[in-house]
Amino acid sequence: MSVPENPGFNTRAVHAGQDFEPLTGAVVPPLHFSSTFAQDGIGGLRNGYEYGRGANPTRDSLQEQLAALEGGTAAFSFSSGLAAEDSLIRAIARPGDHIVLGNDAYGGTYRLISRVLGEWGIGNTPVDMSDLDSVARAVAAGGSANAPAGGGKTRIVWVETPSNPLMKITDIAALAAVAHEAGALLVVDNTFASPYLQTPLALGADVVVHSTTKYIGGHSDVVGGAVVVNDPELASKIGFVQFAVGAVSGPMDAFLTTRGLKTLGVRMDRHSENAQAVAEWLLERPEVEAVLYPGLPSHPGHELAAKQMKKFGGMVSVQFKGGEAAARKVAESTSIFTLAESLGGIESLMNYPSEMTHASVKGTELAVPVNLLRLSCGIEDVEDLIGDLDQAFSRISAL
Repeated sequence: MSVPENPGFNTRAVHAGQDFEPLTGAVVPPLHFSSTFAQDGIGGLRNGYEYGRGANPTRDSLQEQLAALEGGTAAFSFSSGLAAEDSLIRAIARPGDHIVLGNDAYGGTYRLISRVLGEWGIGNTPVDMSDLDSVARAVAAGGSANAPAGGGKTRIVWVETPSNPLMKITDIAALAAVAHEAGALLVVDNTFASPYLQTPLALGADVVVHSTTKYIGGHSDVVGGAVVVNDPELASKIGFVQFAVGAVSGPMDAFLTTRGLKTLGVRMDRHSENAQAVAEWLLERPEVEAVLYPGLPSHPGHELAAKQMKKFGGMVSVQFKGGEAAARKVAESTSIFTLAESLGGIESLMNYPSEMTHASVKGTELAVPVNLLRLSCGIEDVEDLIGDLDQAFSRISAL
């Protein structure tokens, strides 16, 4: 199928990489489970397919979709978000090199960089990404404090915006300028925003990463990750590492992710509307110490988020005056909000990051406040979500 020139987001989501099957006319491309492909003689590949680790038609369709939605020229679909991050970093950095990352990074990302790649000799410095002067100093310092043999060059500046779970907003264009001046690449984890709400490559970023498990898949039924780039040389390096390491998404995972991605736009509209209403309701509650949501005018990153995002997303974090006990009580008292890891599905989830998603950074400067809950607002009726929170809040008074 030929897609019109400059189609809108939802048109790209539905049609990019989704040509109908020519033999039967099936409008949904078939799922290709084959691990290997017949060759027309030695070296005679059919449309470039040889072995499933190198390429698979179902995975290729998803990758074309991802590139079209993020405004990139190449995308790579991985078996998980952390597999994507690992292969990306290994494609760019070497022992002795250095990564500057946000001091509120996802716990799994920090664990990968500090404990796995740190043992490989890659240094890191966590920094407040809103302080561009501090970022510039950390980038310029390279790996002198962390890397072996006295130091290394900063290769990557890594940021999440909005961040997980503190919902900080970073100026992508300004951060790209800082990174590029030092010869580093800017990597943006766009998982919370999704390509529907934010396109970092258009703002100057060099690489976008996703846990496609979250909003892109959208139904809590598939684990995956993605890397999207514009530079052909960088794409070649990432593709080589992915092939050599083998961290590819399987055909069924790619198929499920493609199916979810087609409805990303309409889902993100509803996620964002529900989160805005929940955040405004939380803001009026006497039990609440702080509501962290960029859609609130009181959020320090509100104006910047409004500038670089289409809407404000479905994630809300809330801190309680009653401390850890209050947060735990609410987390264990809801019925529509399910207490679970992950986020971005059609159902609403609640998470206690200090002991769940961010347990790996307890005791470090990246530790999450113990009075904080992270809410992933699903697509249910918002009145029911607020009612569920209201009855859970009533349990706090019994503490």
